[in-house]
Amino acid sequence: MTLSRRKTLALIGGGVIVAATAALAYDVTRLPRTASAPWAAAGRYADPRMRALSWAILAPNPHNRQPWLVDLSQPDTAILFVDRDRLLPHTDPFSRQITIGLGCFLEILRLAALEDGLEVTFDLFPDGEDPQALGAGPVAICRFAPTTAAPDPLFAQVPHRRSNKEPYDTARPVSTEALARIAQAAAAYGMGHTNDPAEVAALRELSLHAMRIEFATERTLRESVDLFRIGRHEVDANPDGLDFTGPMFETLRRAGLFTREAAMDTEGLVARSADAAFAANFQSAMAHLWQVTPGNTRTDQIRAGQDWVRINLAATELGLGLQPLSQALQEFPEMAGPYADIHGRLAPDGGTVQMWARVGYGPQVPPSPRWPLEDKIVG
Repeated sequence: MTLSRRKTLALIGGGVIVAATAALAYDVTRLPRTASAPWAAAGRYADPRMRALSWAILAPNPHNRQPWLVDLSQPDTAILFVDRDRLLPHTDPFSRQITIGLGCFLEILRLAALEDGLEVTFDLFPDGEDPQALGAGPVAICRFAPTTAAPDPLFAQVPHRRSNKEPYDTARPVSTEALARIAQAAAAYGMGHTNDPAEVAALRELSLHAMRIEFATERTLRESVDLFRIGRHEVDANPDGLDFTGPMFETLRRAGLFTREAAMDTEGLVARSADAAFAANFQSAMAHLWQVTPGNTRTDQIRAGQDWVRINLAATELGLGLQPLSQALQEFPEMAGPYADIHGRLAPDGGTVQMWARVGYGPQVPPSPRWPLEDKIVG
């Protein structure tokens, strides 16, 4: 689940007057102290594998779970595992989205190594693939070796990439030319896109309908709410999940108006405000783009993730914002209707829609929290 932080907040907090003392005003304006440190630390390691990994941990991933663990015990090698404590069994029951996030990680690792004159080759799922679940075996054995290949210009956008969940500028269209340029970044399976007003309008409604199903399903809503990090102290303590920071969130937290318990009340103020915010947010989509793979193997999902982060970086280069619209692609039973609908629209000839996003020009947003790289090294 993704939230437009500022819009949701304005709706929840509308009409609430808090008589804050100077000390309280100072406290609620503080931001997390350590959660963004990995963004500044990227590239500042002596070991070239650590340098590449320090960039890879900035990759987009579902619910910001950061599900990667890396073994560096072998020279010139990094072995990637999935942290199975960070899966999303209700919204992502087959770990398809988690696998896509691991593909994003591997592609940024590759781009970062190229900056150091190294190529990385990947031996994917050497113990075999399981389409139903991610096991304890390696996701990829990554081998580093010198290369004369030129660096990829997309790497320059890694520190600037964001998943922009804010409303987009509805007075500023997204050109077909811009979408075509983004599509050129996809190396494995290509990218579909539309800025046709009628198609965009239909996809706006479908994205909101799917979001409302996820919200109305208790176990999928709970999976997201359990990952809320409300206020700077929670974000610093657990720099993953869905973060809510800034003066108004801190004020609402202190006032007891924004809690995990309140978020689970589907008839309550938080839920009503969030629904209105999502409606406004999704209605600001100025274009949509998507990825379709012919099959749906784990390797297909990894390749889709590699393309997905390249698409993100190309959009960043053009000043465009992307927000993944994952809900209609989720494989839990209550989502069967939107799942069939989106596949009928975007993959009429068959295949699996792996990613779908709204596109537009939005405000600048801060980076998502990250765990330090050292916390992700297991050998």
